Amino acid sequence: MKVLVVGSGGREHALCWAIAKSPMLKKLYCAPGNGGISSVAECTDIDAEDIPGIVGFATSEKIDLVVVGPEAPLVAGMADRLDEAGIKVFGPSAEAAMIEGSKGLMKDLCAKYNIPTADYARFDECDAAKEYIRVHGAPIVVKADGLAAGKGVILCRNENEAYAAIDHIMIESAFGDAGTEVVIEEFMTGEEASFFALVDGEHALPLVAAQDHKAAYDGDEGPNTGGMGAYSPAPVIDKAMSKQIMETIIEPTIRGMADDGIPFKGVLFAGLMITEQGPRLIEYNCRFGDPECQPLMMRLKSDFLEVLLAAVNGKLDKVELEWHRNAALTVVMAAEGYPGSYEKGSEIKGLGDAEANGAVVFHAGTTLDGERILASGGRVLGVTAMAPGVTKAQKKAYEAVAKIDWPEGFNRTDIGWRAVKR
Repeated sequence: MKVLVVGSGGREHALCWAIAKSPMLKKLYCAPGNGGISSVAECTDIDAEDIPGIVGFATSEKIDLVVVGPEAPLVAGMADRLDEAGIKVFGPSAEAAMIEGSKGLMKDLCAKYNIPTADYARFDECDAAKEYIRVHGAPIVVKADGLAAGKGVILCRNENEAYAAIDHIMIESAFGDAGTEVVIEEFMTGEEASFFALVDGEHALPLVAAQDHKAAYDGDEGPNTGGMGAYSPAPVIDKAMSKQIMETIIEPTIRGMADDGIPFKGVLFAGLMITEQGPRLIEYNCRFGDPECQPLMMRLKSDFLEVLLAAVNGKLDKVELEWHRNAALTVVMAAEGYPGSYEKGSEIKGLGDAEANGAVVFHAGTTLDGERILASGGRVLGVTAMAPGVTKAQKKAYEAVAKIDWPEGFNRTDIGWRAVKR
């Protein structure tokens, strides 16, 4: 089979790495890819959001399956255009992808089908949003409705912070068009976790759970980021909790979307709060998490390409997944200054040494300059290791991090702390 993966981040490197192991694979492409992906796939210089370019390439190269990594091209209709061209695609239609593309629509779906989530209200006008906060008080959560690269959520400890968040999103347009509407939510307490299910429109196949670390600095301090590290399994989600999540959140969502005439096909990523009352949905994403995808792919024993095809062909009910019993943990190395402004172009050395102990360095924001690897993004590397138990996986990952020579980068030193503490 000839496969094209769309995207250029650590998630896409992990997807390519997993697909490349399949005996079914004949040729693997990635558009546009990055400095690390080029070691497992042929990178082609087409932007991930260039829908005509992707469709044209897939048609001319007779691609058998396209796997779309990021959310923006899915929300923009890439899967629809590929489907119209007769090309199999793993990823939801534009209409189904709005489960991530609009937090308001996602919350409305939850309300319609009694899916447990935070109480909420939607606003397209500043004063009305502020009046809601005056009535409901704080702490409270203010979210940009649209896509904001994982950064459009502001946790507000008091009312003044909430008013400032509304101004930041709606008046200052911090997230562009994503902030023309806001969703204001009840502040939930508990432990966050990430839950993934492959979906073929009718059947949902749960993956193992993971937990990520959004805050930039140790101790979960600092601004929210796209994710500074992740690990799997997440001890907070045991078998009983997984069953409850499937029965109360994932399966009602799949049935509801099918009943509404917008069947979901692809990977459904539920960001959850595990509360004293049980699991509650924070938000849905229509693609794999980054960095959660990296430890998930490391732990997967099954032929990933075979599983993706089953999802595309509506046969997930015939699939059973096999996983390594070991834990896997990813430490993200980011450019100094991230998630604010940062420099690009610094050289990264020691990657071979980092992988010598069995760790895998997934590239998120790198470019290849001859034989040199240069930093070209905010989150740059995902150093991933697998070992018996999270504590040993953490140790192994940080041993690999220590061998990377990149003075312009930084990383958290406490990824996996919750599981280690347990």
